[in-house]
Amino acid sequence: MSNTATTLAAPKQASYVQSLLILGVLYFMLGFITWVNATLIPFLQLSCQLTIAEALLVTFASYLGYFFLAIPSSFIIKKTGFKNGMAYSLVIIAAGCLIFIPAANTRNFGLFLAGLFIQGMGMSLLQTASNPYVSIIGPIESAAKRISIMGICNKIAGTISPLILASIILKDAEGLEKQIAATTDAVVKSGLLDSLASRVILPYIVLAVILVGLAVAINRSSLPEIDTDNKSVDNEGKTVTDSRNSIFQYPYLLLGALCIFMYVGVEVMAGDVIGTYGRELGMSLDKTKYFTTFTLAAMLVGYVVGIIAIPKYLSQDMSLRICAILGILFTACAFMTSGYVAVTFIALLGLANSLMWPAIFPLAIEKLGSFTKLGSAFLIMGIVGGGILPQIFSRLYNPESFIYVQGMDFRHAFLYCMVPGYLYILYYALAGHKVGKR
Repeated sequence: MSNTATTLAAPKQASYVQSLLILGVLYFMLGFITWVNATLIPFLQLSCQLTIAEALLVTFASYLGYFFLAIPSSFIIKKTGFKNGMAYSLVIIAAGCLIFIPAANTRNFGLFLAGLFIQGMGMSLLQTASNPYVSIIGPIESAAKRISIMGICNKIAGTISPLILASIILKDAEGLEKQIAATTDAVVKSGLLDSLASRVILPYIVLAVILVGLAVAINRSSLPEIDTDNKSVDNEGKTVTDSRNSIFQYPYLLLGALCIFMYVGVEVMAGDVIGTYGRELGMSLDKTKYFTTFTLAAMLVGYVVGIIAIPKYLSQDMSLRICAILGILFTACAFMTSGYVAVTFIALLGLANSLMWPAIFPLAIEKLGSFTKLGSAFLIMGIVGGGILPQIFSRLYNPESFIYVQGMDFRHAFLYCMVPGYLYILYYALAGHKVGKR
């Protein structure tokens, strides 16, 4: 291949298109598992009787798993290869899903968090293997387009997962919420909550079975291995001589990891917290439980634009600049409005966020050569931002929190969490991705 972005072992067992199809299925499952968190937040808040800050530990536990297994993932993949690493990751996620069975039977929030943490570790391994694979399986200048295609698979799953799961576990949520609130008998109330918690068991058993089946299929597939350990190349596929011998000698990668932290933080705020935002505006759970779907639908539109425009009309860094500016504008509009108009602007943040991951990842791992796997792991560590930013948001306007700001309400808290994130992403698009790049 004359224009490939890195020295690849030529795909002998499977065609380029077949490889992308397999990866598309993986990204679909990754999106399904990731975005059900938006439904689990109100579900567990109700069934386990939690505060908003406690309920948002759902995202914290899930994304914390990314942080802890990211670096070990790079060494696991170095030993197992990309394909086996993907298969093992699916088994780990399935194990996390099965922990929901005892968690639901005992209505133990700690067990739910443990299951989410294990799922997060599995997704960390899957992302560490699949993201660089997608980036370097073809020309680096079109990596954003390939990642956008994967993003469409991911966000289609994310769009339908809240609809499917919410229709099962939050069916007649508003009526049930009122019934629980009106019940004074502790035994009856406990029975209602136990019945609600048990709704999550069957869906997660089905998910676990599908994940294990997919792991077996991946293991037996002809997905090719890729050699990333030999040379660094530039955007034209030319070999670059680089004497650096430490991952810390690539400042644009480290800045990229922080950029991923900010990006995933604002993405989760727009996707998982939109329902909480609607609830704070006084909207019913029967309505807000589907709000995440609107954010992900907006992201889908953005991914389609990315496939058409990148790299033919827009470079990866230019698309990142545009998205960061849109993020600031939509956040400001949400702050200055109320009701469904404000919720609409938060959903539109999905459009602003859509091309960020496809742009940041290839910009950050470009020319890493033998450090590609470890560099990918550093970027995956940044995903923990998706757990931390919602926690900061929930505590900024909670009078009982140690970081509470006097007079702060949820609208100001949302603004103060989002705008700095988008400003840093804009910096990375303008200059950060060039720092130390040869």
